Amino acid sequence: MSLSDRIETLLAQVEKPVQYMGGEFNAVMKDPSSVQVRYAFLFPDTYDVGMSHLGMKILYHTINKRADAWCERVFSPWVDMADKMRESGVPLFSLESRTPVKEFDLLGITLQYEMSFTNILEALDLAGIPLRAADRTDGPFVICGGPCAYNPEPLAPFVDLFVLGDGEVSTHQTIDAYLEWKKSGLPRSEYLRIASKIPGVYVPSYYDVSYRPDGTIDSITPKDGTGAPELVMKALVNDLTPADYPEKLIVPYGEIVHNRIMLEIFRGCTRGCRFCQAGMIYRPVRERSLERLMELAEKLVNATGYDEISLMSLSSGDYSCLPELAHQMVEKFARRRVKISLPSQRIDNVLTDTLKETQKVRKTALTLAPEAGTQRLRDVINKGVTEEDLIRSVTDAFEQGWSAVKLYFMLGLPTETDEDVLGIAHLADVVRKCYFSVPKEKRAPGLRITVSASVFVPKNFTPFQWAAQLEYDEVVRRQQLLRRALSSIKGVDFKYHAPDLSLVEAVFARGDRRLADALERAWRLGCRFDGWTEQFHYDVWMRAFAETGIDPAFYAHRQRPDDEVFPWEHLDSGVSREFLLREWHKAQNGEITRDCRKGCVGCGVKRYKGACE
Repeated sequence: MSLSDRIETLLAQVEKPVQYMGGEFNAVMKDPSSVQVRYAFLFPDTYDVGMSHLGMKILYHTINKRADAWCERVFSPWVDMADKMRESGVPLFSLESRTPVKEFDLLGITLQYEMSFTNILEALDLAGIPLRAADRTDGPFVICGGPCAYNPEPLAPFVDLFVLGDGEVSTHQTIDAYLEWKKSGLPRSEYLRIASKIPGVYVPSYYDVSYRPDGTIDSITPKDGTGAPELVMKALVNDLTPADYPEKLIVPYGEIVHNRIMLEIFRGCTRGCRFCQAGMIYRPVRERSLERLMELAEKLVNATGYDEISLMSLSSGDYSCLPELAHQMVEKFARRRVKISLPSQRIDNVLTDTLKETQKVRKTALTLAPEAGTQRLRDVINKGVTEEDLIRSVTDAFEQGWSAVKLYFMLGLPTETDEDVLGIAHLADVVRKCYFSVPKEKRAPGLRITVSASVFVPKNFTPFQWAAQLEYDEVVRRQQLLRRALSSIKGVDFKYHAPDLSLVEAVFARGDRRLADALERAWRLGCRFDGWTEQFHYDVWMRAFAETGIDPAFYAHRQRPDDEVFPWEHLDSGVSREFLLREWHKAQNGEITRDCRKGCVGCGVKRYKGACE
């Protein structure tokens, strides 16, 4: 029986078999004999989640534009399918051709979330690829990128190379390097040497890490003879308008998390929120031209039949031509009933005109992120918004016919007090009053306010990389304090995150290479899909830490001294350590830093040629 037939047999035995079928509309099919490089792109989560990820769509598109390469998709099989695959000896396979992943030349993995790390080990094992890079003598080279690649150390022993920064160009360079190595006939190690010369590429096996008696890092240095740089600079695409972007999207057979056109209008952020890793590592801001966005929108609607276009960025309201873009899109697509949505809105933008345009087709819930409940704490995190901004934004929305608002906050931010926690309930009540301040004949029925409070996790390459995460019991106390306060406000739904999961996330967000053994132990004890509540097992993680001599509090609950050497000290995200430390001190003093569009704040990204021009 062929592998494809064996896979078909399994599909009748598992939930959601559609996610393993392949063959979707606009999937790229090629003759394997016509290409020189087979590239498997793994998203280490379910198909539903991975097919909603923009970065995967961009890299799938740009690789498959090459005549000499074929990129195929791979997703983490859910636990029922993974168990069936092991029982029947079916290896991890690609969707397009159902080729075993082990037979590919390159295996690219995107690192979007620390809690997907066990899924990477699971995928390697299902593929029959040795977990540790040092043990591989054949099979694909394992390449990881994405935001979590900015602290790659917990995964360092499992990965051949990491790529920091924008992937539109560096992905092609890693493929070209593979072709060069393949022609050379030299040992496997030679590919790492060639690839290490590519901007943004980090080969972890080329570096030594030494530790001090107190467990902190003493130094991270390139090994003699490798030629590896002391500091790995990220890859940067300075102009997004001509950069590759999908003009077709794969249309899934079933529902996925974000089943719509995602149009990236710009990359980066100028605001400088001190908790936000994405706002730091994706600097500088680069916009796509309005003309290119309109061209892409037309092609994508025609190619997919989707009825929604989501204008994607870290803060869509900051796009310089947003009202004009929204007006042109609504005008162009209204007759086709294509909805234009604006995710991740800042509450200090004047949104009235844009909201009027986007609601002409259909309304969605307005999503706003005050992040903190009081002005004092919003200044600490440099959010740069006020209660008056919130009042204006939600009143504008209610007057334009919105009745559903989602408000996002964090608990446990540095310097947070009970007053700050209760301030979240105050803001929810303010939003409710804004709704009823609108004349009844003008407002839509059915007010719905959702308050979501995540647990603060300090991330690398942010000013809060020095901060301690709040301890478990204190997180629970503050969650209950907020829950009681919100219970008295009619029409508010409260959602919050589990503190135990956030603890493990914090450990890996700032962890070092010594965590690799704990990660592997947790996986061998059964951990996988840790980002899914029903699959996360806190007790198993604590056992894995204990058995490998890891103290989670050392990584999560300890405030770092200013001069501590971080596990990512040899990597460069664009922003300088000096800038981040300056922002950390300003946060402790409640001082704000201006939006860098109003004047350079010296973040360090100008060290990159062409940045901020």
